[in-house]
Amino acid sequence: MSDKKIFVERRPEGDFAIRKPNSERASAVLPTQAEAIERARELNHGVAPLVERVRHTTGGKPDKWRKP
Repeated sequence: MSDKKIFVERRPEGDFAIRKPNSERASAVLPTQAEAIERARELNHGVAPLVERVRHTTGGKPDKWRKP
């Protein structure tokens, strides 16, 4: 059974990486979170990506994941 999760996370450089679980390299790196989410949906068709929170909100802290 393959793991269909895909993550969009902010890199220290300020851009956003798309990664599959336990990967060493990003599948793609894009300048904005919106572009990264769109590309993650293209790469993993039919599965919503999990997006890293990049700021504190009433719904969570930066170390939490959310669906877009």
